[in-house]
Amino acid sequence: MNRSQFIKNSLVAYPALLSFNFPTKLPKQPAIDIATNEEYWKMLRLQFPLQSSLIYLNNGTMGISPYSVIEAIYNKIISINTKGQYGGGDHETIEALAKFTGADKDEIAFTHNVTEGNNIIAQGLPLKKGDEVILTTHEHVGGALPWLNRAKNDGIILKAVNLGNTSDETLANIEKLINKKTKVIAVPHIPCTTGQVLPAKRIATLAKEKGIFSFFDGAHGAGMLNLDLHDIACDFYSSCCHKWMLGPKGTGFLYIKKEKLEFLKPLMVGAYSDSGWDMLSNPPTMNGYCGNAHRFYYGTQSAELYEGIQAAIKFHETIGKQNIEDRVKYLTEYFRENLKNLGSNIEIVTPEEAVSRAAVTGFRMKTITMQKFQEAASKENIIIRIVPENNVNVIRVSTHIYNQKSDIDKLLDIIKKNI
Repeated sequence: MNRSQFIKNSLVAYPALLSFNFPTKLPKQPAIDIATNEEYWKMLRLQFPLQSSLIYLNNGTMGISPYSVIEAIYNKIISINTKGQYGGGDHETIEALAKFTGADKDEIAFTHNVTEGNNIIAQGLPLKKGDEVILTTHEHVGGALPWLNRAKNDGIILKAVNLGNTSDETLANIEKLINKKTKVIAVPHIPCTTGQVLPAKRIATLAKEKGIFSFFDGAHGAGMLNLDLHDIACDFYSSCCHKWMLGPKGTGFLYIKKEKLEFLKPLMVGAYSDSGWDMLSNPPTMNGYCGNAHRFYYGTQSAELYEGIQAAIKFHETIGKQNIEDRVKYLTEYFRENLKNLGSNIEIVTPEEAVSRAAVTGFRMKTITMQKFQEAASKENIIIRIVPENNVNVIRVSTHIYNQKSDIDKLLDIIKKNI
């Protein structure tokens, strides 16, 4: 087979290699009331490869990447494999992530997902048998198991706090569990179950006052909220780039406050972790760890995924982080208010308090099981999630910037038919 025939066959087999067919520019933003401008967000949806017939209301599980992110990954893969580039540590992406999250570049480590960051914290903190850690009754498996594993191996004690209906009540519930044995408050910023926004800044302040560590599973923070980690002032924060940030799947980061770096023991190390080593001395030596959070990632990295992270951040910043937060909250409020008008057969589980909710709504229907309702929605090409974890048993709807009010109206129609 000659070269031209090979290329021709490849393009037939892999049509994505032909070209990317998507709008090259974002739609022009309206001067005012951007959150409520349906025409703008309808045009913005064209930036995503979502099928036109699909209503995707499960961003809490996985975000859909825009074409610009996909193209950035693709172009970098081609570049790497045509030029023989090494996929090492990417300082430009670290800097972009730090700026995006309100942190310093030396406080950010790459991870593959939130669970990896959770494990680094759970395994690395100086805890001994009998020390207590406060979690919640709304943990994701990736938030619970790292701590359950530490408890199994080292005999630490876990205490699960019930979330309140208000931020004041949640904070009070946490404070009641704190005693002399408490060493860590390790709770989700926004639980995967009902999307309740916990008072992160107040929890971090409480932990500091009590002389204990504060750590947040922030799977749903970055990209949904206009996140500022220095303002929250927590010790550690684990997040991902593939949910609300709309970045490449299998990418994440861990924030470690500078002042807390030396408290955290690295259990897995490699290139980028050290400050010098020598295998020719007798005995071989390592000078120590590098002086920043980069010590917690190591080895060959995925340069193409890092390129995708940068593209996702640029996409958010072009639209505006606050505009995105305002939009997702507007859609959630629209959905919530219409749910409330459907009568007593609907129970909204996500708190009423405005500061305790954002882009996720959890609710129950008294007339149909959550499994049956998910099936009914799926038949209409609407993707939602049900939450059986921890016996929460709710239907979860999570909206992002590729959703419109018309999507929510279609979901409401199905709800009406089943009550």
